[in-house]
Amino acid sequence: MTNYLLETQNLPTFSKITASDVGPALDQCLQDNRALLNRLLENTPEPNWYNFIQPLEVADNRLGKIFSPVGHMNAVVNTPEMREAYNASLPKLSEYGAEMGQNKAYFEAMQSIQNNQDALGLNDAQRKSLEDALQGFRRSGIDLDESKQQRFREISQRLSQLTSTFSDHVLDATNNWTLAIDDVSKLAGMPESAMAAAAQSAKQREQEGWLLTLEFPSFHAVMTYANDRALRETLYRAYTTRASDQADAPEQDNSELMVEILQLRQEEAQLLGFEHYADYSVDVKMAESPAHILTFLQELAEKSRPYAQKEFDELKTFAADELNIPQLEAWDVAYASDKLKQQLFNFSSEDLKPYFPADTVIKGLFKLVESLYNISIRQRTDVDVWHSDVRFYEIFDQSGELVAQFYFDLYARQNKRGGAWMGSYCSRFDDGDSVQTPVAYMTCNSSSPTGDKPALFTHDEVITLFHEFGHGLHHMLSKVEYLSISGISGVEWDAVELPSQFMENWCWQRGALDMFAAHYETGEKIPDELFDKIKKAQHFQSGMAMVRQLEFSIFDIRIHMDTEIKTADQVQQILDETRAQVSVIPAPVFNRFQHSFSHIFAGGYAAGYYSYKWAEVLSADAFGRFEEEGLFSPTVGNDFLEQVLQQGGSRPAMDSFVAFRGREPDVAALLRHNGLSEEAA
Repeated sequence: MTNYLLETQNLPTFSKITASDVGPALDQCLQDNRALLNRLLENTPEPNWYNFIQPLEVADNRLGKIFSPVGHMNAVVNTPEMREAYNASLPKLSEYGAEMGQNKAYFEAMQSIQNNQDALGLNDAQRKSLEDALQGFRRSGIDLDESKQQRFREISQRLSQLTSTFSDHVLDATNNWTLAIDDVSKLAGMPESAMAAAAQSAKQREQEGWLLTLEFPSFHAVMTYANDRALRETLYRAYTTRASDQADAPEQDNSELMVEILQLRQEEAQLLGFEHYADYSVDVKMAESPAHILTFLQELAEKSRPYAQKEFDELKTFAADELNIPQLEAWDVAYASDKLKQQLFNFSSEDLKPYFPADTVIKGLFKLVESLYNISIRQRTDVDVWHSDVRFYEIFDQSGELVAQFYFDLYARQNKRGGAWMGSYCSRFDDGDSVQTPVAYMTCNSSSPTGDKPALFTHDEVITLFHEFGHGLHHMLSKVEYLSISGISGVEWDAVELPSQFMENWCWQRGALDMFAAHYETGEKIPDELFDKIKKAQHFQSGMAMVRQLEFSIFDIRIHMDTEIKTADQVQQILDETRAQVSVIPAPVFNRFQHSFSHIFAGGYAAGYYSYKWAEVLSADAFGRFEEEGLFSPTVGNDFLEQVLQQGGSRPAMDSFVAFRGREPDVAALLRHNGLSEEAA
């Protein structure tokens, strides 16, 4: 029978991929790759880019295209069978990665190419790729003795299993919790769209009435609009205790996993000579050191916390005087904030949803980037996808040549991980015969269509879509043709959010909004009066939002600098201390946010969550050039395309930023864009 994972010449045939394909396809590919490396080492006395590195990149590209659909399907159409196959693959991949990274002959061959790079005529991008590769060997333990290398491999394998299990627990805890409502009065205050979604959820599960879940659109609607305070508390408690000791499912408790993950990361870093994991993580980022990052974050906290405290004090007064909530609790904050926003600006977040039907938003997003970067985007409907929600598109340059392809999977549903992300099926890559077309997956968890109504996004969901599409453009518009530095590969992690956060700025501009906001029934653009309210409310509670992100970032850095953590209580203590330092909203004692903090315990942001704020400095300052020279300036758009999006990891991110902006970034732009400076006020 055909193993469709091994068919890597074209796009994946998702409908034909089965869990039973995974093990054999991966085993075959890893066996082929090992044999190729051995042949090259034996038969290439004078290795160079084309007789040694390029064939290995071809092999790595094939491995990526075989396993990428597996990881993606595990995240978006999770089944017990695919989860088991995915998890069984992780130790194999970890072992293979460590084996390659600790292969002395492989390392020496790469070193010899670097030593001869002038004679070989390597270009700047090839030199950067080679430098990154040699650094990767050192970070994989190439300089360790055999026993320490073995321990490094054991740690890598165990970490891959632990982080995947952490993520599985969060998904299961989210999926398994529901609350059936048979009395519609309990949902008073909820908008019609949220009520329809709750009724649809019940119907999908063959139940009567309304069903609330912990999928974000459902949770957010209750927290923001439900008048029933006890209902809000119930959902808040369920959401913030997911996968923790405070929930009713001990088999999903991530407490011990967090501790073991942190301990193994520290051991891994110290094996390589770093003081702690934060040093190891930051060693390949733009930031100078964890201490430098903490200073950056704490300075931001000092400047923004007074704004946040003032905002929270105003909210408490409003809640007591207007809503009869004398003691504002965490589950009241979103609800009271929406009511205060209505009073101050005479509009609610719900007022905007009719202007953001999914199809119109997507069409307008495409129109914006087409005008900025001189490309065109067209949908295809003949492509195999993993779910009926999924859409597929192609990007063409001005000459009509195919540049990239991508999938959109935008709606929340059962058995799909929460959050939003951009993933890669493959990158732009010259394999010696042809240049591969990059392919991206962009995933969100927005509100889905209900009944005969189209999906209507909140403004926040529009911002999230733009954010992920910014990542996608960075991946897809790359002109770099070497696998390890193409797209977002090789880009310092604390700069990788620059193009994504840059795209968010367009969601606040009238000229851009007119491209993607139109009433789903009348086609009317957002009225001037409503737009004025949006702009006036742009910085509403921006101080509270800022310190919330700083809380996550400081907590992340601190736990990865602490080599003495042995219990979940110690993790909680560091979070409590961080909250006391920067937070203004008291967290209930049962809150276990950290137990579902997948970004750092199951994603790529360990000792790197600060990247969102770090890159926001870059993105705010970069957007400043559009504000100065013209929001739709083709010259500025082309410069951003050429100097940032097309460069991939072919040079340091700071070089790309300076090439676009003409100078290094200024942190003042971040505060101004968040309304947290005297200039903004």
